[in-house]
Amino acid sequence: MGKPTEERRQEIIEATLELAGERGVKKVTTQAIADKVKIAQPTVFRHFKSRDAIFSAAIGFIAERLFQVLEGDFAGKAPPDQRLQQLIRRQLAFIGSARGLPRLLFSDRLHLESPQLKRTVRTVMERYIARIEALLQEGMESGCFRSDLAPDVVASWIAALVQGLVMRWSIYDFDFPLEDKADEVWAFIEPALKDNR
Repeated sequence: MGKPTEERRQEIIEATLELAGERGVKKVTTQAIADKVKIAQPTVFRHFKSRDAIFSAAIGFIAERLFQVLEGDFAGKAPPDQRLQQLIRRQLAFIGSARGLPRLLFSDRLHLESPQLKRTVRTVMERYIARIEALLQEGMESGCFRSDLAPDVVASWIAALVQGLVMRWSIYDFDFPLEDKADEVWAFIEPALKDNR
């Protein structure tokens, strides 16, 4: 008897992310996924219509796990600056344990070949930026951050800074611990948020 559908889908997603991290997205075939999970290739297609459907599900899976990890920082009781600093640290640690994610996010498959994947990533990015924006707004209202910030612009720049660091980490073949950069990122961001006059 086969495994329950959700369990099998989860195995396929996790295998896909592992293979993307090890080999790059172009070499993640449905046969390679099937071999990694130790199932027949047609079984992969019983759970997902296409390779892009698997990639899209993998991005959605990682995004949901990331938002769960960050929820306490988005909506916690600590001051907004402490929560934002902790959020950056947790986010980098989380991504540091998911090497397949940057390989997928920066692949031609996502950027040029699959509108479906691009839509999935845009939705996640917009959700992340909106949550950062709300945290910045809270900090402005409490006096923790400067009152003249444009939270939507600042949230976009924070996202871009993290994405740039993740891209560098991926290009350098993960040769430094991503989470070790959290203090440097915060040291760069914090002065722009605080009124130091």
